[in-house]
Amino acid sequence: MRHSSAEKWEARLNSLIDEIDDLLEDRYGHKYRLHPARSQRGRTSSKSHDGLFNIVASFSLGAGSSLGRGYVVDVQLATLEKVPDEVIKEIESFTMKKVRERLDKYFPNRDLKADLDGDVIKIYGDLSLGRS
Repeated sequence: MRHSSAEKWEARLNSLIDEIDDLLEDRYGHKYRLHPARSQRGRTSSKSHDGLFNIVASFSLGAGSSLGRGYVVDVQLATLEKVPDEVIKEIESFTMKKVRERLDKYFPNRDLKADLDGDVIKIYGDLSLGRS
């Protein structure tokens, strides 16, 4: 059984991720053909199951990390096309910027940050559940 505060926290995180997904789909979704097994944007009940982007935020204990524990934001593209490295970097940079801009909206009065932890985006800082 999960703690209700943890469920509320992760629901807000999922809302943030869904908003980032929409921004990425609006900006890049028309530039590459979808994987043949992937549904068009908006055709499923979950943004992670349709459209060009699959974005997941997974908790990490932070072993070996300079930033410690937090949520790793993983952005995947559902296409068989070769996406140039510079476009991947642009998508990662855009994602980082948009996550940073929206942390206060979804987690007001928290000391949360988003930075690169190695080569992944990590949300870290005040992850306490006391003020979910």
